[in-house]
Amino acid sequence: MKILMIEDNESVAQMMDMFFKKEQWEVVNAYDGEAGLAAFKAAPDAFDIITLDLNLPKMDGMQVAQEIRKLSATVPLVMLTARDSESDQVLGLELGADDYVTKPFSPITLVARIKALHRRAEVDSGPSPEASAAGDAFDVVTAHFKLSTKTREAYLDDQPIAGLTPKEFDLLHTLAKNPKQVFSREQLLQLVWDYEYYGDERTVDAHIKKLRQKIEKVGPQIIQTVWGVGYKFDDSALDA
Repeated sequence: MKILMIEDNESVAQMMDMFFKKEQWEVVNAYDGEAGLAAFKAAPDAFDIITLDLNLPKMDGMQVAQEIRKLSATVPLVMLTARDSESDQVLGLELGADDYVTKPFSPITLVARIKALHRRAEVDSGPSPEASAAGDAFDVVTAHFKLSTKTREAYLDDQPIAGLTPKEFDLLHTLAKNPKQVFSREQLLQLVWDYEYYGDERTVDAHIKKLRQKIEKVGPQIIQTVWGVGYKFDDSALDA
């Protein structure tokens, strides 16, 4: 695995280098926002994971995240920051981060989260048995919606739902393959993020909010809130 670590604290970068190399991962370090963005622009397909600090010189991490997402909607992005406010975390996730780790953090925890993201990305990038057997077949098909894990595409009434990040796609897939089943936030954390999130359910809410915004660009809302419980996929109201 090749990691781009955009981190201005050299002691943190050096510490993580040791842990990454122990895993036999290749690491490219950038110590300010402009250098990090330049490294990604130079080889946008070269990196398996990006870790991004928010408090960066020259270009703020939020700006870097926005520019990265313009170049790639799929590269897994982990934000690292000393900011611990809910608004900062939600904003970071809404800008396209797949995970958010608050400093100080355990290097072992960060390595585990990176492994989980990478494992999920590898699974999702491979063709499903159904898709392989049927060419361009869709894994989920309803009266108004269809989704393919092979092409990582989703459509509402034949209109593509564009710009989905990896986690937004995974959320949509998890909900849509179980129509009308209600999932709690804890269930979605376990199913989509593939590890315990220590009860930080704001992660799910932030991704659902962004996912809904992208769905609403092409049609009516199909992700429903079940108050006090969680979320479900339901496109039956579109038949009315």
